[in-house]
Amino acid sequence: MRASRAIIHLENLKKNLEIVREKIGTGTKICFCVKADAYGHGAIPVSQYALENGADCLAVALVSEGKELRKAGINSRIFLLSQALPEEIDEIINTDLIPLVSDRDFINALAAGASDVAAAGSQSRGNQFEVHLKIDTGMNRLGCGPDEALDLATLIANNKNLQLGGIASHFSVADSTEPEDIAYTRAQITCFNKTIEEIRKAGIDPGELHASNSGAICFHKEANFDMVRPGIMLYGYSPMESEIKPAIKPSIKPSIKPLLELQSAVVHIKRVSKGEEVSYGRTWKAPDDTHIGIIPIGYADGLPRLLSNQYQVQIKGKAYPLVGRICMDQCMVNLGNRGEVERWDKAIIFGPEFTNAQDIARITGTIPYEILCNINKRVPRLYLK
Repeated sequence: MRASRAIIHLENLKKNLEIVREKIGTGTKICFCVKADAYGHGAIPVSQYALENGADCLAVALVSEGKELRKAGINSRIFLLSQALPEEIDEIINTDLIPLVSDRDFINALAAGASDVAAAGSQSRGNQFEVHLKIDTGMNRLGCGPDEALDLATLIANNKNLQLGGIASHFSVADSTEPEDIAYTRAQITCFNKTIEEIRKAGIDPGELHASNSGAICFHKEANFDMVRPGIMLYGYSPMESEIKPAIKPSIKPSIKPLLELQSAVVHIKRVSKGEEVSYGRTWKAPDDTHIGIIPIGYADGLPRLLSNQYQVQIKGKAYPLVGRICMDQCMVNLGNRGEVERWDKAIIFGPEFTNAQDIARITGTIPYEILCNINKRVPRLYLK
C-alpha cells in the first residue's frame, strides 16, 4: 500500500447513524446516499457497514453504481436518484433498482421493459416493478410539476406492470438558515403535502413519502415523512455552508464526526538555503535556511492545488505549512530546523482529529462534498471499525 491513503473510521459512521436515528425516531426509514463512491469513501464497504448499523436502504445516482453494489452481494433496496437513459432500462429492472420517475415517456418505457421481464419470468419482486414518482416542488431540476403529479401517479397505479411504491421530492435550500430560505423550504413542504393529498383524494395510495436531505433533517423535522435521505451528515459534515444564525437552530447537536482521514508520509527531507525557491512557478522563497519535507500526495490524488502556500499538515502532532505549488503527485512542507520530524513520519492531511474537509473547502471556496468526492481512486482506502 502506498504512503498516501484514506483511513475510513467506520465507528464514526455508526455514531452518525445513531444520531440521525435518535432525531427521526424509529418510524422513519433511513435511505443512505452512497452515490459517487459513497462521497469518495468507498461505496461497497461503507454501504455494507451502514446496512449492518442502522441504514434501511441505499441511494445511488448511476445504474453502474447500483450494479456495483449488487455484484458485491448487497440485497437491500437501492434507489436510483438520477435520470437514466432509455437503453439502461433493462439493467435497471434486472439489477432491481428503484428509479425515481418524473415524466410520461420514461414511465411508459419502464412499463414496457417490466412487461418484457415479467413475461420472461425473471423479475425478482413479482409481476410489478416498483417506481417512485418525483415531484418538483421548487428545486427546478428533476421531477414533474405538481399539476402533473396526479396524472402520472394515475398512469403508474393503473399499469399492471408497475407499482407506485412512493412519492419523493427534493429541497434546494433546506440547509440554509436565512429567513427567506426557511420560508422557501416550508413552501416546498406545503406544496408536497398538498399534492399528496390530491393524489390520496383520487383514491391512489401514494406509498412511501420521502424528501428530506441532511439539511431538512437538521432544520425541518416536519418533512421527515416515511423516509429520509441523508448524505453529507452521515459522512460527518454539517450540510450548512455558513455558520448558524439566530433565525433557526438545528435540531441535531453538532456531534457528528467525519469518517475520512487523508494521510501520507514524509518520504524525503532536504536542506534549502535562504533565498532558494521551491516547486513550480517559484511561488515560495525560503526566508531562512530550512528543511523541506516531501510528501507524495498531490492534486491528482485530490489535494486541491488552491491550497498551495495556504495550508498546513500535521506531523507528530504539530502543524507544518505547505510551501510552493502543490504538484500532481507531491507537495512540500517547511520543517524549519526539522525538530523531531524524521523521514517516513506520518503526515495527516486532514481528518477527524485535525483540520477537515470543511476547513479545506473554506480555503478553496467550495463545499466539503467536492473535497471528499475528489479523492482519487488511486488513493487506497483502509477501513477501521
